[in-house]
Amino acid sequence: MDDVAGRKPPEVRQGAETGSVEALLGTPPSAATTGRWKRWVILGALALVAVVAGFLVLKQLQATPKSVYTTAPLQRGDLAVTVSATGALEPVNQVQVGSELSGTVEQVLVDDNSRVAKGQILATLDTSRLIDQTRVQEGVVQSARANLALAEATVRETGLRRGRLHKLYGISSGAYPARADIDAADAAYARAVAGAGSARAAISQATANLNSSRTSLTKAVIRSPVSGVVLSRSVEPGQTVAASLQAPVLFTLAEDMTRMELHVDIDEADVAKVKEGAEAVFTVDAFPGRTFRATVTRVGLGSTTKDGVVTYTGVLAVDNSDLSLRPGMTATAEITSERRTAVLTVPNAALSFRPPEASESRSQSSGSPLTPRMPRMGGGPTRRSNDSSLQQIWVLESGKPVRYRVRAGATDGERTEVSDRSLRVGMAVITGTESRKR
Repeated sequence: MDDVAGRKPPEVRQGAETGSVEALLGTPPSAATTGRWKRWVILGALALVAVVAGFLVLKQLQATPKSVYTTAPLQRGDLAVTVSATGALEPVNQVQVGSELSGTVEQVLVDDNSRVAKGQILATLDTSRLIDQTRVQEGVVQSARANLALAEATVRETGLRRGRLHKLYGISSGAYPARADIDAADAAYARAVAGAGSARAAISQATANLNSSRTSLTKAVIRSPVSGVVLSRSVEPGQTVAASLQAPVLFTLAEDMTRMELHVDIDEADVAKVKEGAEAVFTVDAFPGRTFRATVTRVGLGSTTKDGVVTYTGVLAVDNSDLSLRPGMTATAEITSERRTAVLTVPNAALSFRPPEASESRSQSSGSPLTPRMPRMGGGPTRRSNDSSLQQIWVLESGKPVRYRVRAGATDGERTEVSDRSLRVGMAVITGTESRKR
């Protein structure tokens, strides 16, 4: 009885223990189970959102580019400042051979590229008419000489008669002959002497005409005035040459092909840099990759204006011993105007580089006086100066760009001379930036 009255049945006690939570919450077992599942679902969703958000953030960080500086070492070496110019090759002495006479070309004895010696016959004209003219002039000369002989005989005759009359006049003490006869004899002698002089002048004139005809005869044979090479010929046998106002050009000769000249157009901005004796190198399209040497021999004072561009002609001496160069070839020359030895140089890009932080600070400083200052400057304190040669470069030190004020000098288009007491060979000069993904 006591056991029955004082104790609950085992199954009832066990049920009370197992359902104590539900009993405490005052909810039936089915409602508690449903709430538990809801909490787990919410926690799982939040965890999933956190994982997705972390993945997206990580991917964004990986895609964000990182600025990396590109550098070049500060070097010490030689620097050559050059001036570029273009022009054409020409022979040192180019001669145009023509004809002073009109006529028909009878023979052409040379062709293009023929080597000729001084005095060698190049071509001949038809000389039949010139030969006839020469023979006529020879006859005129002979006739003039005969007239001179006749005049000289007359002089002797009148001279003897005049002498006899003067002798008789002296012996007779003026009684014989009459004075009028003596005067007539004197006049006849004077006329004879004048006739002889005229005959001599006629001979000189006829001789000059004969020599002119002979000269024309020799000019009908066209000879080379120099030893060299025939660059071009513009005449053929049977062609008529008309030399009325100017001598027609029949041949063009180059005296010496082993020495040539390069005539270049130098821009007015560079002409003051080019001096006589300056060294130069040039290239031609016929020999790609090969350079030829030259020396400046003259810079013209006269200017040429074309399309508003003012240029001056420079003459460069060229050694063409191997005869590889030809007249008329277009050449591009680089004339050395200045040489600098053992100087510090940086790439030209270093002088124009500005770090991104400097650009941002500069834009912010215009609106706020509290903008942080940039890293220190090498080479002493900053001082304002109007000297255009003072520029700045940035050097990478401990992973950060540091500014250095330098004095810029000569440049060859790729590197520029810089000077400052704080510069050292091998310094990592910044030339630009490149983006890399983290």
